[in-house]
Amino acid sequence: MTEPLTLERLNSADEAGFVALLDGIYEHSPWIAARAASRRPFATLAQLKRALVETLAEASREERLALLRAHPELAGKAMIAKAMTAESTHEQGKAGLTQCTAAEFETLQRLNAAYNEKFGFPFMLAVRGPRGDGLGKQQIIATFARRLENHPDFEFEEGLRNVHRVAELRLDDRFAWEPVLGRQAWDCAELLAQHSDPGFAENGQLTVTYLTDAHRACAAQLVRWMKECGFDEVEIDAVGNVVGVYREDPHPSPLPQAGEGGTHPRPRHGGEGRGEGAAAKRLLTGSHFDTVRNGGKYDGRLGIFVPLVCVRELHRAGRRLPFAIEVVGFAEEEGQRYKATFLGSGALIGKFDSRWLEQEDADGITMREAMRHAGLPGTPRAIDRLKRKPADYLGFVEVHIEQGPVLTDLGLPLGVVTSINGGVRFAGEVRGMASHAGTTPMAMRRDAAAAVAELALFLEKRAAEEPNLVGTMGMLEVPGGSTNVIPGRCRFSLDIRATTDAVRDDCVADVLAELHDICQKRGVSVSVEETMRVAASPSAPAWQARWERAVAAAGLPVHRMPSGAGHDAMKLGEAMPQAMLFVRGENSGISHNPLESSTADDMQLAVEAFLHLLDQLAAETGEASA
Repeated sequence: MTEPLTLERLNSADEAGFVALLDGIYEHSPWIAARAASRRPFATLAQLKRALVETLAEASREERLALLRAHPELAGKAMIAKAMTAESTHEQGKAGLTQCTAAEFETLQRLNAAYNEKFGFPFMLAVRGPRGDGLGKQQIIATFARRLENHPDFEFEEGLRNVHRVAELRLDDRFAWEPVLGRQAWDCAELLAQHSDPGFAENGQLTVTYLTDAHRACAAQLVRWMKECGFDEVEIDAVGNVVGVYREDPHPSPLPQAGEGGTHPRPRHGGEGRGEGAAAKRLLTGSHFDTVRNGGKYDGRLGIFVPLVCVRELHRAGRRLPFAIEVVGFAEEEGQRYKATFLGSGALIGKFDSRWLEQEDADGITMREAMRHAGLPGTPRAIDRLKRKPADYLGFVEVHIEQGPVLTDLGLPLGVVTSINGGVRFAGEVRGMASHAGTTPMAMRRDAAAAVAELALFLEKRAAEEPNLVGTMGMLEVPGGSTNVIPGRCRFSLDIRATTDAVRDDCVADVLAELHDICQKRGVSVSVEETMRVAASPSAPAWQARWERAVAAAGLPVHRMPSGAGHDAMKLGEAMPQAMLFVRGENSGISHNPLESSTADDMQLAVEAFLHLLDQLAAETGEASA
């Protein structure tokens, strides 16, 4: 068996030796390793991977195109002729492509031909998949067919992203390294996704809405996992949150003296004496386990799995920290069953509106009835008791899949959130005059849809003028519209978000003023109703800095970015310091979609970052009490 590669060997080799040690990581392209050699030394495997990504990003388009063309087709001529590299042979074999049926082989040949004709390079897919142990043939064929619809420029970059994923997996093999903790989190996502609401489960779709049978099954599974991971207290609270507490060390040992530990020394103590240190503050963390309809497996849920894996590691090592860890699987965040959002996290800060209990779902079931069916009290008094005292907590941190394309575009696995955008939403309707499309001269029309379209273009231009400001008109509807009738009414929505409320509100004012001017000019009228307003939630500087140090410790560049989506952290941020860590998503970071995904390698880095944050906090807390 070949001896595993080490960073020490790689760092100490001359350039020729460095290139030889990385031979085959990128298909028939030793020039990538040759150029990356100057970036040494590498302190971590993640840093090496990043250096290779940066090296390729600096190459010319012609060089990157040649790299794509160096890869063999899936189940193509090179495989038949047994002319593939050992690495490609292993990968295609692991995905079962060396044992295709006649129908599967014919399908792949047809897709290969269509893809090459459209794009001019072979289809590139990391067939070992996000976990690293191989995609199924039908998954590969479905991905192949879907990506044939992409724009050539997008598909060029998507191909290169898959090249890097292949290289990552080959490096893992070369170093005999496995993302064990990341796979634990990845497996949790797969297992929890087995529970889905009726009407979706039958179609293989994931939908888990508040207090349905599938939702309760998810909660029961989280309870089992928390107990298995070593949590001392586990319960389902009055709104359906799953709450686990890993208690602090009641008898912390003195911190190591200079020279005895690293930058963030680990407390040296075991797990005896549980429950005796209840006065210590807690670190609060977690995310939601409900989903949108036909959603993804990682939105919210990843923020539960990562701290579960961390607590499991602490428990296995017999470690207790100077503070308790409270992990909450929030029962509701998405607002899918009832017209209320952040029910789980809102209850923890005393922001549960008792009037919500009388809301009815599509089947006429009130929230109170749903709660009582689930074995919950369904009373304002029971829910009010869930309110946490901010003074009892150090702060709130949340790990979350990015839900966007920024990290994947940058080739970065982790990003540090600077602020959760504040948002305002409006529902509006423009009213003009419906008239005949053929007989009404252009200068005499009062077209409601044209007015809304003009506003949409203004919104796009205005939001693009400032960084971290976004504007969306996600709904445009002409009630009773007809091909040969000028629209007399047009309903629309507005969604405007920014990292600060001031920037957001300036944009809102400009858009509403423009809407008034457009309607006056076109002779139409408008009504607009504000339907939601959420304040921006900047990350607490000290907590953001802890995430930044954790990312840097992995050997990765620290990328700071806002969150355009809302999260439970923004609710907890109303009561205590909060900060978030983003994890890269696959498929250009798509979310609220079955294609939402992430890799076990990226999840491993998230788990390690969380453990690093715990070590930082343990050192700081120990120093404060010493």
